[in-house]
Amino acid sequence: MSDPIAVLFVCLGNICRSTMAEGVFQSMVKKGPYATLVSEIDSCGTGGYHVGDEPDDRTMATLQKHGIKDYVHAARKVNASDFDKFDYIFAMDRSNLADLQRIQQRKPNSKAKVMLFGEYSGTGKAEVINDPYYGGNSGFERAYEQATRFSTNFLKEVFPDVEPSL
Repeated sequence: MSDPIAVLFVCLGNICRSTMAEGVFQSMVKKGPYATLVSEIDSCGTGGYHVGDEPDDRTMATLQKHGIKDYVHAARKVNASDFDKFDYIFAMDRSNLADLQRIQQRKPNSKAKVMLFGEYSGTGKAEVINDPYYGGNSGFERAYEQATRFSTNFLKEVFPDVEPSL
């Protein structure tokens, strides 16, 4: 068995998409055989607009609607040490990805694999999770659905011999 992995989810402000993904992923990992396989889960933003803020109320309402009632987070901005600390850094869209790649260029020996979370869409085509901030609840539901699907596919690919709990 290899060492447990650490996973970081990144969007722009760290109050909508990355927190949604973190909450979903945390919920999946802690209730199954993955608990000992994932050492750390976090999220952050490429911008510092909301540092210290809780997730958007609509993110929290969506998570709670789907049974995730214990998620707690304070927004933070990505920092260079994240690239050494995390094995996987997942961007929610291509702009976030480009920002992360620019930071990683300054840390060429970092261990993080930086990629779009949507590479695990299961459709054969990378998807982005669009920012639901300026829209209605349907955007948050869509982000939840994508985070759930991407997380499931990621866990299946990284841990192919593990049978998930239902």
